[in-house]
Amino acid sequence: MTIVEEIQKLKQEKNAVILAHYYVRPEVQDIADYIGDSFYLSRVATELSESTIVFCGVSFMGESAKILNLDKTVLMPDPTADCPMAHMADVESIKKVREEYEDVAVVCYINSTAALKEYSDVCVTSANAVKIVKALPNKNIYFIPDRNLAHFVADQVPEKHFIYNEGFCPTHERMEADEVREAKEEHPDALVLSHPECNTEVLKLSDYIGSTSGIIKYATESPCNEFIICTEEGVHYKLVQNNPDKHFYYPKTVPVCPNMKKNTLEKVLHVLKTGKNEVHVSDSLRENSKKPLERMLELGK
Repeated sequence: MTIVEEIQKLKQEKNAVILAHYYVRPEVQDIADYIGDSFYLSRVATELSESTIVFCGVSFMGESAKILNLDKTVLMPDPTADCPMAHMADVESIKKVREEYEDVAVVCYINSTAALKEYSDVCVTSANAVKIVKALPNKNIYFIPDRNLAHFVADQVPEKHFIYNEGFCPTHERMEADEVREAKEEHPDALVLSHPECNTEVLKLSDYIGSTSGIIKYATESPCNEFIICTEEGVHYKLVQNNPDKHFYYPKTVPVCPNMKKNTLEKVLHVLKTGKNEVHVSDSLRENSKKPLERMLELGK
């Protein structure tokens, strides 16, 4: 029996479902029941009938799935697969901003710890951040933890006043405008598609800015045949699947998230066999951090 066959067999026996982010390895995407970006996977997690969720992503994703599904077992293939940006804000800063601004909404990117979500008013993803911020009644927006996504949203919602945090995604921050220009020189007919976690200089060079799923959709629907992709390289697998006749290029320093790549078939098999690496969230933390996630699902419809 192959490892894939063993995973499929155990999945049936354990009444389990496998969720995977676009940034994980191709072979892990292949065995997933649902593949998507953070918003899609958050929504899917609330609609599943299976009793066990194996979440192939990073820790905040498994944590969010558990918060939204207290009655389900959530397993992470690798418990050390973490998102550095998820920790790049702090509760004391949130409290300080609330003291300084009366009419403020703390908008928390889903790429964050449950401890940060607990003190926030609403969560967002890159796919729905603009829509949700526009829908908020508050004039002042404290956007945590990602400064790049915050600036992108602020440009789309000029009627709001933004207070910025200094967090960032190391993988997207690593992409440099000079390398994007160099790729553009090599492929002058290619459109530049970028994730809003990229820095402002890269976004200025972009023909389209959007979430991972948005980039895939744009490339698939565009009549153009060449694209320079400015997001984590795991998305390449889905892009090629959807568009076998199109060409996709990356900046010279190819953006790779080492934490997403920690998810392997062997680790998926291990947690299905053993039930190890279960995600736990305390009752009080779950109740408080669930509210901004549920508000996101409602406003993001």
